[in-house]
Amino acid sequence: MFLRHFDPLRMVLLAPVILFALTFHEFAHAWLANRLGDPTARDAGRISLNPFRHLDLFGTIALFLVGFGWAKPVPINIYFLRSQIRDFALTALAGPAANIIAGFGFGLIYRGLVLAHVGGFLMETARLCVGINLMLAVFNLIPIPPLDGSRVVYYLLPRNWAAEYIKLEPFGMWIVIGLLFLDSGTGIMSRWIMFVVENLGRLFAGSGFGI
Repeated sequence: MFLRHFDPLRMVLLAPVILFALTFHEFAHAWLANRLGDPTARDAGRISLNPFRHLDLFGTIALFLVGFGWAKPVPINIYFLRSQIRDFALTALAGPAANIIAGFGFGLIYRGLVLAHVGGFLMETARLCVGINLMLAVFNLIPIPPLDGSRVVYYLLPRNWAAEYIKLEPFGMWIVIGLLFLDSGTGIMSRWIMFVVENLGRLFAGSGFGI
């Protein structure tokens, strides 16, 4: 995931929220993979809400230093899945779906706090929980390998197109880094992501919601 308007102090304040969002995201991947017949993540101890099971050392350091980071990928053996390509796409969707569900839940809490006229730390925490979870979901749905959205595109494409598309996989992370570098100068990608996040946030948390 990436964070707009990065600064070290803000990252310290955001750390527990980010930790929850990343952990819940990876937990959902592992949980659904196991439900669909692949025990690999379960055997690796990844069906867990313990953040230390999911955090990547370098990804966490990068998140705090430059505002872009990642968790350890959940191991999935496609050959154990009952319907390999479809279930691979479903396990990929599980992570963003979990974050959207979390965003919706925290949006309801935010609405409740507004109705109760409770502000301050509690409202700010609820607002951040909505925003960070939705940001993580939207970013991961970008259809570039190895992001989750690419697995869905692979499933939807005709097989001959999918075979060509998957060849992007070795270069995917470099493409993502390149887009982030380009975005640091133009803001095109972050503006698009934040447009989606803020509109979903208003849908879940009310018209007064903003990032």
